[in-house]
Amino acid sequence: MLVKSPFPPLPPLPEVNVLNIMFGRPDQAEWPDYTIQIEERTGRKRTYKELIGRMELGATALAAKVSDGGLALNGDTDEMVGLLGYNSLEYIDIVLSLLRVTTPFALISSHSTRFELVHALKLTKATRLFVDAKLLKNVLSAIEDPDVHLTADKIYILHGQPTGGRLSFNGMIEKVKRRKLPIQPIRPAKKDTLAYLVMSSGTSGLPKAVMISHGNIICSILQGIFVGQHLEPYSSIKAQMKDRHPITVGVLPMFHSYGLHVYILRATLAPATYVILEKWSPTQYLKAIPKYKVTHLTLVPSLVHTLVNHPDIKSTDLSSVLSVNSGAAYLPPELASRMGALLKKTSEVVQGYGLSEATISALTRPLDKMLGTGVPPSDTTGILIPGLDGRIVRDDGTDAEPGEVGELWLQGCNVALGYWNNPEANAKTFVDGWLRTGDQFRADEKGYFFFADRGKDTLKVSGAQVSPKEIEDVLFAHPEKLISDVSVAGVSGGRTDDEKVPRAWIVLSRAGKKKGAAATIKALGEWHQQSLSKYKWLRGGIEVVKDIPKTPTGKTMRRVLQDRYEQRMKKARAKL
Repeated sequence: MLVKSPFPPLPPLPEVNVLNIMFGRPDQAEWPDYTIQIEERTGRKRTYKELIGRMELGATALAAKVSDGGLALNGDTDEMVGLLGYNSLEYIDIVLSLLRVTTPFALISSHSTRFELVHALKLTKATRLFVDAKLLKNVLSAIEDPDVHLTADKIYILHGQPTGGRLSFNGMIEKVKRRKLPIQPIRPAKKDTLAYLVMSSGTSGLPKAVMISHGNIICSILQGIFVGQHLEPYSSIKAQMKDRHPITVGVLPMFHSYGLHVYILRATLAPATYVILEKWSPTQYLKAIPKYKVTHLTLVPSLVHTLVNHPDIKSTDLSSVLSVNSGAAYLPPELASRMGALLKKTSEVVQGYGLSEATISALTRPLDKMLGTGVPPSDTTGILIPGLDGRIVRDDGTDAEPGEVGELWLQGCNVALGYWNNPEANAKTFVDGWLRTGDQFRADEKGYFFFADRGKDTLKVSGAQVSPKEIEDVLFAHPEKLISDVSVAGVSGGRTDDEKVPRAWIVLSRAGKKKGAAATIKALGEWHQQSLSKYKWLRGGIEVVKDIPKTPTGKTMRRVLQDRYEQRMKKARAKL
């Protein structure tokens, strides 16, 4: 089934450096200078013009000759700069500075273990690395691995106090100011000029590095502008804002696509203020909302779950919040409803669907009557964003019929260049100009898409496909609301060695704790057997856990739960 975006087509993409789209537009000349960033930890504030000045100095420091205290980065070499840090003003500065000198950078998770860091450095072939002082010890350990070719003299401090004579980004900028070096101009870029690498958040195997170009980012920015223009007439948000501009808390990690785009790459589309949190802290986050009168929340489902279950949520003044946008992973309707119940009736809770291989976004949920589509179905994930085509494809490669579940394939200017140095993965994922998302959807005749499951998590039981998400939704739907979170995955115990059976890991809600773990497991066992076909039953059992492990982007780490279970079973069998 081929589906085209219902939005008008995008204009031709300009072949320029993305910074020419982010800065220097005619509309920006009329903007008053405003506070664009506040670093919550230190209280540091910066205006829009100060941000531009810092970017210019940062780019000059990176491009300056080594004899002038710079790194001689100019985009004409094979340099790949790794970035490893928490959210900070310096993180924003170096991203913009590297884009300005067209030197690609690799976004590396600040949560990386030594093993994960070694893999990231080997995969990206980083020639230099900017790292927060807090994370330096882990880096110095990782470069001892013989397969990592990054040397200690190519490691610089991004944020924090440098020690042992190590160069820092701020120190390089100070040299530029002292020596009054000429400002580095924005270097030209083409559509396929590599901008950055971002690690894909797959749930199986080691991460892959997705290549995003300047053209991909420009396409994504234009898609965001078009969606915003069509949303505005049907949204009450602008009227409620009056003469204020949006204020949001920058808590999502900037090493991930969602945080990178929302807090950096799309931050200059319209005046807005970003309160930068170093990393996630629900207590600090809840305090920041009334302190700064935050209007827009950008979250992922795991953070929404944490907030709605936090003991301080009901005593927190959320009256300033007009919009909650959840992305990166599927947001269950029950969770969205609980979040919405905490806000004013005029506030909006919206979600979309995206993935790093599509730069950031692919589907957006339309508002009522937008684009002449009437009222969207309550359970739809959304419609295709501008400039994007989609297909629902069966296992045999043929197009599915309307309403039939299959894999979502995407085609458009926001689809990544491919995976860095991984021809095998490219051959499997990027097929004849189409991106295979690996996720299961169905679509109707009107172009609405409905999330079915992450394809790689789908189980085969007695030859039939079993969706973990379907079972999760049934458990969530128990009338007594006995759980606050759940994950279902396959474990050993099937009829053959390679067949997996479904097992559920649950987090008890207040009602569940009151009922008791044993009684809750019994109730959910009876409930799901009444609700599902026998081959979908939880033959692997139900287990109560304190929390469900998730990635920083909100995706459930089913593999962690599966491995823990299999290890326990292996030990139990060894004792027999």
